[in-house]
Amino acid sequence: MGADTFLALAAFAFVSSITPGPNNLMLLASGANFGFVRTIPHMCGIAVGFASLLFGVGFGLGALLSTWPTLNLLLKIAGGSYLLFLSWKIANNRSVGDVETVSKPLTLLQAAAFQWVNPKAWMMALTAMVLYSDPASPLISVLLVGAVFVLINFPSVSVWAGFGTVLRRVLSNPVRLKWFNITMGLLLAATLIPMVL
Repeated sequence: MGADTFLALAAFAFVSSITPGPNNLMLLASGANFGFVRTIPHMCGIAVGFASLLFGVGFGLGALLSTWPTLNLLLKIAGGSYLLFLSWKIANNRSVGDVETVSKPLTLLQAAAFQWVNPKAWMMALTAMVLYSDPASPLISVLLVGAVFVLINFPSVSVWAGFGTVLRRVLSNPVRLKWFNITMGLLLAATLIPMVL
């Protein structure tokens, strides 16, 4: 991979990781409701899950989905349903989470599994592998694309959790928190619109 291609890959990884999407909206809400430290497993789960998705797509899963459109449709339905469930959970959370609070942030495993049904993650993985992997050296190029994404994705998504944490002070008012969570839930649900259209 040449220097120009590497820089283009890094730019694509940054832009696609830092822009709003299901992961970042959930991290914003988690940072606001549970704080940065309790959101770290969620951030790590995104990195682990997205890396595994990238490697899966790079090593042939993308071709399998294009061969079996029904499998692709089932994945979209499962992902959309889970996203709506998470939207509902966020919208209905009414207290800034303390240790004693019943509601909890996503675990590492939950966040990792979510990547496999996250429409934006699939779009990012498919686009990255089509544009930046090299069929002449698939193993090295897939590993390189995965490494670049992990190194750039984690700090990018951390910004959203950090911003949410900053909002905790403002959201200590229950009315503000209620409307913040309803807004975050609606925005998260709205990320399904491109997939439906």
